[in-house]
Amino acid sequence: MSKRALILLEGTRSNGLLYVKAAQRLGLTPITLSADPARYDYLAAERLEAIRVDTDNLDALIRECSRLGTDYDIAGITGFSDDESVYATAGKICQYFNLPGPEPASIDRCCDKFTQHQLLREGGVPIPAYRLAKNATDVESSAAEIGLPVIVKPAVGSGSMGVRLCRNADELAEHTSYLLGGRHIWLSSPRILVEAYAQGPYYGADIMGNEVIAISGGKFGPPPHFVWSEFSCPAALTDVEQERIADISQSCLRALGLGWGPTGIEFRWTQGGPVVIEVNPRLGGATGPQLVQLAYGIDLITQHIKLVIGDECNLRRRHSHTAAVRFLVADRDGNLDRIAGGSRAAEVSGVAEVKFYQEPVARVVRRGDYRDCIGHVIASSPSLAQTEEILHRAVDLIDISITPFAAQAEQNAASAQPRSVLHSRDEEIRPKIEAEPDCA
Repeated sequence: MSKRALILLEGTRSNGLLYVKAAQRLGLTPITLSADPARYDYLAAERLEAIRVDTDNLDALIRECSRLGTDYDIAGITGFSDDESVYATAGKICQYFNLPGPEPASIDRCCDKFTQHQLLREGGVPIPAYRLAKNATDVESSAAEIGLPVIVKPAVGSGSMGVRLCRNADELAEHTSYLLGGRHIWLSSPRILVEAYAQGPYYGADIMGNEVIAISGGKFGPPPHFVWSEFSCPAALTDVEQERIADISQSCLRALGLGWGPTGIEFRWTQGGPVVIEVNPRLGGATGPQLVQLAYGIDLITQHIKLVIGDECNLRRRHSHTAAVRFLVADRDGNLDRIAGGSRAAEVSGVAEVKFYQEPVARVVRRGDYRDCIGHVIASSPSLAQTEEILHRAVDLIDISITPFAAQAEQNAASAQPRSVLHSRDEEIRPKIEAEPDCA
């Protein structure tokens, strides 16, 4: 009998290994198809099968899956990546092989934020005012029509890359120049979305199929960028407020033709109520699935794989706790000399995971997006207050030392001088891991 295989297109730093482990627990052999398998260090570390193939080439992917089908019983195909077009590609391959999967056209519509906004507005979903811009003149006129401050971001993209709050004309011109001046890497032809700044607390809804599984609350570091500082599940909402978000979530699914598999919806609760910032036709990245599992006992990754292979999934809550993550974010550029204390932090009762993304000697260059995070700590307990106290104690045990590039250059110059003029410089910093004020 052939082994049952789960084909995974590309991967991610945050939950790629979680998908692999979940597939193995279900008796499946995970096989990754990637344009560059070396990008995902867990593949080599776990000695997993990975095949290099152009994942932008649908025909090449179909040929590779057909070849694998001679040695394996392909139980299902799915994908995840920083490039959301991978989800649509996975849907197309599923259709070709008559396997369960999302509707590719719906995924494609979601990946273009302008098209998504158009459909949401037509469906009566509350969203911020917005305009599409293709050049600097368009951006300037769009901001003038909407009124500052505005959010300026690529129409296609993820992970807050290229997203910035522009509070005045100078910030608007500076960020427009960044996006259109060759420094931003575009995933498609340059098109910019200019949105009204929806001020208020941030919430995120995790959905599987048509069911809202969890609503979480999040906070970012200081503006003008949107870098996570913390996230907690469930969010501190009343039953009425949860119902309101759940109802709007259903409207989003109808407007965009979604309803199979995972969806993540981002909200801001403004003075006028909740407005939808973005709908992502995939499982949330970062630590979202882990928080849901700790809070409710629902393994969204395993349940997603069950859908992919045609099995019945179980979304019943097994308990009700509070889970939260605190992200470690460097507050300056420089050389990461030390990041330590993870073992001590992990020993704190209630800590579920301590993870560092970087190792010493790495260069830290902040970009104002998810890549600025250099680690995280996850904890859970019966209450939010207790969980936050656990996080505080754990994070306080972590030591991070970053030497700014200028200081490093001075050290290098000093080391070339006679010993009598050597100077010692050991500047330690601690990341801003206390709750930053919400950027609203």
